[in-house]
Amino acid sequence: MNADDVARYLREHPDFLNQHHELFTQLTVPHPQHGGQAISLAERQLHALRDKIRQLEVKLSELIRFGAENDDISTKVHRLSVMLLAAGSAVSVRQALVSSLQDDFAVPHVSLRLWGSVAEADADEVSAAARRHVEALRHPYCGPPESIEATGWFGEAAPHVRSLALMPLRASGVCFGLLALGSAEPERFYPEMGTLYLSRIADLAAAALVSRGG
Repeated sequence: MNADDVARYLREHPDFLNQHHELFTQLTVPHPQHGGQAISLAERQLHALRDKIRQLEVKLSELIRFGAENDDISTKVHRLSVMLLAAGSAVSVRQALVSSLQDDFAVPHVSLRLWGSVAEADADEVSAAARRHVEALRHPYCGPPESIEATGWFGEAAPHVRSLALMPLRASGVCFGLLALGSAEPERFYPEMGTLYLSRIADLAAAALVSRGG
C-alpha cells in the first residue's frame, strides 16, 4: 500500500478520522510557517481554517469597497441625469455634460464632437477617418491617444493628454458624434477598465442632445 492508496482510501471513507479521532492528536505534520516544527493534524487544520478566514475577510473588504465605489458613481450619474432633464436647450445640455464630468467625475478635459443630422450646420471638425473609427466602436474606447487629431479635440490641453475615453453617441443605432474625456494621467483611462458607466453616460448624453436638437 503506497501513499496514493492511503489518500484514495481516506477520500472514499470520509468518516474514517471521525471513527478514529485519536489520530488527530497522534499524527503530526510540518508547521505551515515554521517548517522544522511538528504540530498535530488538528492544529494544522486550525491553521488552514484561519488562513481561509483571512482570505475571505480580504475578499469581503474588496466587495464592500467596490460596492461603495459603485454607489458613489451611481449617485453622480443620477445627478447628471437630472441636470440633462432640466436642460432646456442644446447649449444647456453641453454645459451640463462638461460641468458634471469635470466637477463631479473629476475629468479634467472634456470634448463633445457632433456631426450628421443632429449637428446640422454646426458640425464639429472631425475627419472622415476619425468618424469611421468612432462609428465602428461597439463600446467606449479607453487607452492612450491613437492619433494627434484625438488629442487636438482638447485644445490647449492637447500636449498634456496621456489617456482618453472615446464614447460614441448614437440615436436609433446611428452614430452622430462622440464624447471624449482626456487626462494627463496615463492610467486614468486604460484598456482593461470597465466601460458600463461610460456607456450609460453616453446614452444619456445622446438622448438629451437628440431631444434638444443637438
